[in-house]
Amino acid sequence: MSLQVSLADRASSEGRLGGRRSPGAAPALAEIQVHVQDGLEQVRRELLRIVDDESPLIGGVNRHLMGMKGKLFRPTLVLLANAVADRPTPVAMTLAAVLELMHVATLVHDDAVDHSVLRRGMPTLNALFSNQISVIAGDFLYLRALRELARLGDLEALRVLTDASVRMTRGELLQLAAGDPLQFTEHDYNALIQAKTGSLFEAACALGAVCGAPAHRTQLARYGERLGMAFQVVDDVLDYTADQEVTGKPSGLDLHERKMTLPLIAAMREMGPAPRRRVEEFFATEAPSDGDIQEIVALAVEHGGLAYARRRVEELAQQAEEALAGLPETPARGALYDAITYVVERRS
Repeated sequence: MSLQVSLADRASSEGRLGGRRSPGAAPALAEIQVHVQDGLEQVRRELLRIVDDESPLIGGVNRHLMGMKGKLFRPTLVLLANAVADRPTPVAMTLAAVLELMHVATLVHDDAVDHSVLRRGMPTLNALFSNQISVIAGDFLYLRALRELARLGDLEALRVLTDASVRMTRGELLQLAAGDPLQFTEHDYNALIQAKTGSLFEAACALGAVCGAPAHRTQLARYGERLGMAFQVVDDVLDYTADQEVTGKPSGLDLHERKMTLPLIAAMREMGPAPRRRVEEFFATEAPSDGDIQEIVALAVEHGGLAYARRRVEELAQQAEEALAGLPETPARGALYDAITYVVERRS
C-alpha cells in the first residue's frame, strides 16, 4: 500500500501538523487517495472477483453496478484507518471491497424504494431493469459480501459490518414509517443520518482499525461516525443548492419526494404563519412543479435553513477532528484530516 508523503513534507507544504487545512484549501479526493492508491487498485480487483458470476443476467447487472460504484471514498477510509499506525495489512483491501459492496447494495435498494431513475448521472438499476431485479440484485451483493467475510473467517469484521447493516436498515424503516414529514424534528433527523450514513462511515474506520490499528479503534470509529454525518448534511445542502450537472441528480430531489432534511427543518423554526402555510401546501401537493420546489428552496435560504445546516456541518467536522487527536503522527492521519476538509467543502 502506498503511503508516499512524509509527515515532514506535509507539515512543510501545508503549514500544519495534524489539523484541517484552512478554508478554501480543500483537497481533491485524488490528493487524499494518493496515499493508498495501490491499495485502491487492489480493492477494484477484489470487487470484480467477489461479484463474478457465470449468469448472463447477473453479469450484466454487475457490470452496470461496478460502473456506478462511485469514488471509493469509504474504501479509502478503510485503508487510511488501517495505515494510521503505519502497520497496514493486505486483508484491509478485501474488507474495503466488502464494505463497498454493502454500500452499493444499499444504494440499489434505496433507488428501488424511491423509484429513482438516476444515480450519479447514470440510469439506476430499477430504471434499466425492474424494481424486482433491483431488490434481488441488492440482496445478491449483500450475500456475496457476507460470503467473502465467511471465507476470511474474521468474526470481528463480520460483527462490525452486520451491526452497521442492522443500523442502516433500522434507519430506513424508521424513515419509511414516519408519518407527517412536517412533524420530523432535528432530533429525528440526527438519529436518521447517524443510522443511515454515519454507521457505514463508522464501520469503514473501525474495519481498518481492527486489522491495522486496534489500539485506536474507538477514536477512529468516532471519527468515521461524525464524518459520515457531516457528509450527509452536506449532501442535503447540495440537494438545495446544486444542479444536475454537478451532482448527477436533479436539484431538489428530496423535496420532490417530500423528504424533510435539515435545511427546511431549521428554516421552519424561523418562519411566520404565511411561509409555514406555503410549506404545508407544498407537502400536500401530489406532484410539485420545479417552480414549487424553487420557492421552497428560496424560503429555506431566506429563513436561515442553509446557514444553520452549514454550521451543523462545521460542528460535526470539529468533532471528527477532535477524534483524531492523540493518534500517531503518520501520513495516514494527515490524510484523514484532509478528508474532513474534503467533506465540508465538496461540491458533488
